[in-house]
Amino acid sequence: MVGMTRSWIVKQLMLGEFSSYRDVCRKSVWVAIKVSLLAYGLNLCAHFLMYGLDLLPYSLAEALVVATVLTPPITFVLAIGSYMVFGFAIHDLGVSRAELERISRTDMLSGLANRRAFQDAFDKCDLDKTMVVFDVDRFKTVNDTYGHSSGDVAIARVAAVLVDVFGEPCLCARIGGEEFAVFSSSMPFAEFAGLAEIARVRIAALRITTDTGAFGVTASGGIARAQAGQSFGQTFSRADKALYQAKTSGRDRIVLSVQADEEEGAAHPPAHDAKTIAA
Repeated sequence: MVGMTRSWIVKQLMLGEFSSYRDVCRKSVWVAIKVSLLAYGLNLCAHFLMYGLDLLPYSLAEALVVATVLTPPITFVLAIGSYMVFGFAIHDLGVSRAELERISRTDMLSGLANRRAFQDAFDKCDLDKTMVVFDVDRFKTVNDTYGHSSGDVAIARVAAVLVDVFGEPCLCARIGGEEFAVFSSSMPFAEFAGLAEIARVRIAALRITTDTGAFGVTASGGIARAQAGQSFGQTFSRADKALYQAKTSGRDRIVLSVQADEEEGAAHPPAHDAKTIAA
C-alpha cells in the first residue's frame, strides 16, 4: 500500500514537458486537485486514528470540520503554486533548448539549414533522392569589388531564390561560403532537374543593389541521384564533380552526373559521367 501510494505521488509530481504556459496551468490545476484530495484523505485517516486511540484534544466532529475547511484549500494553493513555478521554469528551458537546437542547425546569414542539418536529413532519408549543389560564380570578385557586406546580401538573395523555387518538398541549405545544396526524395528527377535550371536562370536575373554599387551574380550547379542507402558523402562527391565540370565548361550552367552508383563500386563505369542540362 505504501509503495503504491509513493508511486502514485511520484507520478503526479513528474513534470515532463510543456508545450505552452497554458499547458502548465492546466496540468497544475489538475495535479493540485489530486494532491489536495490525497492530503484531505490522509488528514481524515489521521483524525480517525487519533480518535480511535483517544488522542484527540477535541471532538471528532470539530476535528473533521477543521480538516475539511483547512486542508484542501491550503494544500491546493501550495501544490498549484509550486507546480506552476517549476512548470514555467521547465517550459522556458525547453523553449531555450529548442531555440538553441534550431540555431545550431541554421545558417544565420541565409536562414537556410546549415551543412550539419542538411547532411543529417540526407542520411536519415532511406529513399531514393536527388541532390543539387550550387556555387556562386566568381564570388571572390564580388567581395573584392563591392565589399563583404555586399557579398552577404548576394548570399541572402540567392538563398531566397532557392527557397522560392524549390519550396517545401525540398531541403535547402548553405553548406559553405558561397556554396548551397538542395535535396528531395519526393520529387521526380526530371522535375527536380527542371527546378534547378529555373533557379539558375532566376539567380542570373538578380540585380543586387547595395551602398557600394549594383551588380549581378550567376551560379553553377551539379546534380547527382542517390539510391536508398547511399550516404551524403557519396552523393555529394558526385554532385561536386558535376559542379566542377560546370565551372570548367563556362560557368552559369547545370551539369548532371549520370552515374547512378558511387564511382568506386561501379563495375562498368559509363563513358561520360556528366552532361550539361542547359547553358
